[in-house]
Parts: sequence; C-alpha cells; structure tokens
Amino acid sequence: MTHEVLIIGGGLLGCAAAWHLARAGLAPRLIEARGINAGASGQNAGSLHFQIERRFLEPGASGQGAQIVRLNTLAIEEWAGLEEELSRPLDIHMHGGLMLAENEADLALLASKVARENELGLPTQLLSGTEARGLVPRLAPHICGAAWLAREGHANPRILADAFADAARSEGAVIETQSRLLDLRRDGESWQATIEHSGRIVTARARHVILATGHWAARVAARMGLNIPLYLAPLMMSVTDRTAPFLPYLIQHVGKRLSMKQTDDGNMVIGGGWASAPQKMADGLPDLDAPPYLVPDNLRANLEVAAGVMPCLRARSLIRSWTGMTCVSADQLPIVGEVPAAPGLFVAAGGSMFTLGPLLARMLARSIIERAMPEEIALFSAARFAHLNAFAVPS
Repeated sequence: MTHEVLIIGGGLLGCAAAWHLARAGLAPRLIEARGINAGASGQNAGSLHFQIERRFLEPGASGQGAQIVRLNTLAIEEWAGLEEELSRPLDIHMHGGLMLAENEADLALLASKVARENELGLPTQLLSGTEARGLVPRLAPHICGAAWLAREGHANPRILADAFADAARSEGAVIETQSRLLDLRRDGESWQATIEHSGRIVTARARHVILATGHWAARVAARMGLNIPLYLAPLMMSVTDRTAPFLPYLIQHVGKRLSMKQTDDGNMVIGGGWASAPQKMADGLPDLDAPPYLVPDNLRANLEVAAGVMPCLRARSLIRSWTGMTCVSADQLPIVGEVPAAPGLFVAAGGSMFTLGPLLARMLARSIIERAMPEEIALFSAARFAHLNAFAVPS
C-alpha cells in the first residue's frame, strides 16, 4: 500500500500536520518510536512568545524581523482558535506578556522594538517601571520598563500533541506508537520506509514523507546522505512549590535568558533557554535518546535572573528541574519545507516549535496539499540550505 503522506515523529508538529492532512482527505500515517509527545514538544515550558526577540533587532536582521512579526501575528490567531477547533480545553492562557528592562540601555532597545513592532502591525506597548508594577506588583523596584503585548501567554505542553493526535485519528489518520524507523530511501517516484513495530519488520511506501523528529532529524537525514544543519540544544526548566495566584502573564527579559509564568495550580515555571549537557554514548557522540544532565551552575544562574526581577521567588522552594532536548538550525530559524535534493521529503524542525508549531504544521500541510510552499513561511524554507546537498544523491 502506498500512503499519500508518511509522518515520522509524534510530537506537536507531526500530530498537528496529521490532523490538517487528514481533514483534507489525505489519510496520513504517522509513526512514532516511543509515545505521543515523548520528546521536546512535551518537555518545554509552554511559553507563547510573540514579541520580537532581541536577535532580530540586531543590524542586518530587519528583514527577518518583519517576517517574524507577520508569522507571529498569524500564530496568535492560530492559538486563539485552537480550543474551539479541537473542541477541548487545552490550558491556553493568552492574558498578556511583559518583556522586562532593568537598565536604561535595555529600555531604549525596548522602545525601538515597540516602535518597529507597531509599524509592522503588532500592538505592543512600552510601559514605565511603575506601569509594569501596576500589572505585576511583585516586580523588583529597579525594573525600569517593559514591553507589553496583550495576547502573549502560555499553554500546557503536556496535552497539546495528544489533542492533535486524537483529532487526527477521528479524521482518519493512522497513528502508530512504538514504531521505529529503521531505513528510509527513495524508490522511483515514492519513498520506502522500513519500520520496526511490535517486534515485526514491515515496509511502507509514501509519496510524501514529513520528517518531524526534532533533534533526530539531522541524524535521520544523514543516513540518506542529506545534510540538514540542525544542532542539539539541550535545555532545562524548573518549577517551584505552589503559591497564591499573582502572575497571570508571561514574563521575558529583553537582555537576559528568562521565561517565567504561573500555572493554574500556583507553581512558578522558570526557564529561558539555559543549557543542560547531553549524555554521551561509548563512542563519545551525544545520546539522543537519553535525557541530558542538569548543569548546576546554569540552574543557579537561571534562578538568580528570575529572583532578580521578582525577589519574592527567593522565598519559594524549588521542587523539580527537568531537561529536554531540542535543536536549532545553523541560522537559528526553523527549517520547514521540502528538501530540494530529495523530492517528496519534507522537514520541520528547529527553534520556536511550540509557539509557531500549530501554524507551521498547517502551513506544511498546505505545501503538500497545494504542491507549493506558502509564501508566509518562505523565510524558513529548507531550500536556503540547498548548497549543502549540491552533491547528495539520496539512497
């Protein structure tokens, strides 16, 4: 049997793409080596970042910043409609987000960021320190300002991929867990996958393949002789004990690595892109299946940044820290779309895969259904790295 689409990877993007494709009548088959949401999609902090990151404000990045704002605007609408579309609660909170400044230089950067975002149609506002503390009275007295976006927030990363998977099944998608890809190769006009499922070795053919395996994507592609420039990004997050609700907003920092929010149960979730350390295999290569080690110095630094902007956290107890493995591309933008050297093979991996994941999944499905790359995600096209595969002949 030849499937129209075979999706490899049962995280947020793979499950959401399966849903969109199934709704279009393409009856996709999704295979996942472990369980749904077992990877980075379920290990991140669930932040919905829609303000421009500092790196897109640097000289030479103005064009990218404009495209990112356009995508973020679309992503806001995507998230706002998800609970209704999937017909179930998803713990999506879009009550607003503050990007903080602790000094005049950072405040000047925020002012230029807000002006640029407003020009591009993103309704951020520049707040004084007093105005920011009016929203969050527990912010430190030295916070001198913040950029406010009313539709930022957070969602529960532990339930979203499952919700997409359930919706995809109801539309006719086949979802198989404990199904590990052993081999993938081009065979005429389609792709042939060798899969280990419940101790049996089976083959599957598909006209299109979506590689949505997160940090595994580069290694899977390498088996076919393809170069996908994705690199490991082992991260860590922490959560404190419960306290009375006081923070309905997402907190970020314009110059330091910080994300912070409060759950419905009152716990404070703290992250921001601090590194953990991958375990190594006998040959010295990172073990992609093993959880990374916590790095104590980075944990302390992360918590110090958080307590620096919100001193009340010093009275809280840390109850758990965890690590997760994601990946970033060579230019830190996601890689989404068809690999030019391998017709029919689509990749979707890289940074921002929680905030942009639901939108990118819809766009990726569209690119297969309409046989054309949506202009909205041209910035993320895999074709920008086509030179790396100039001499590749996928097996």
